[in-house]
Amino acid sequence: MFTGIVEELGRIVNVSLGAKSSKLTVAGEKIFDDLKLGDSVAVNGVCLTVTSFTKGTFTADVMNETLQRSNLGALKPGSPVDLERAMAADGRFGGHIVSGHIDGTGTITKIEKDDIALWYTVRADNKIMKYIIEKGSVAIDGISLTVAKVTNTDFSVSLIPHTAKETVLGHKKAGDTVNLENDVIGKYIEHFLNFKEEDTPVKQSGITKDFLLKAGF
Repeated sequence: MFTGIVEELGRIVNVSLGAKSSKLTVAGEKIFDDLKLGDSVAVNGVCLTVTSFTKGTFTADVMNETLQRSNLGALKPGSPVDLERAMAADGRFGGHIVSGHIDGTGTITKIEKDDIALWYTVRADNKIMKYIIEKGSVAIDGISLTVAKVTNTDFSVSLIPHTAKETVLGHKKAGDTVNLENDVIGKYIEHFLNFKEEDTPVKQSGITKDFLLKAGF
């Protein structure tokens, strides 16, 4: 599990392509303090397993499913990437619950300055937008951010200068693709409400959409 608080901006040093997979070699500094073989590292929000490492690089395999759902297939040597190690049991929970299993990608349609802040507007499919709510959480390229505005087709977030400087979003421009992971709580609630076991009498639940809305969800 991750928190969406990016530890450092790394870079891709090598991409080895397979028939339907790839092997990424990533360079960094901070995350190598206690990195071990088999550890999980979020690369642009995608949970990858360390298969080998040196003093300043690690290698991870990327399967076809991940390439299809994320922007990792577009990475090349020199590309900047957000890096975060899995959360330690005694660590601070500074962001929100991030699994590293992204739901899909979105496209940055607009970047605007607002005094010290930068507004990013991201367009996404309905399957992602249905979980996006104003003041809710979303992970963009592994960065825990608060949704500030929402329409039927896109949403906007506002970045402080530190976030733009220390993450990959500061290198993005309109038209670029970003990895998106919805807040997992909303997905679980939807599943619980809609799931029906076969051959089991349906028991009327007191938890309805209206009930959740009135409770602030």
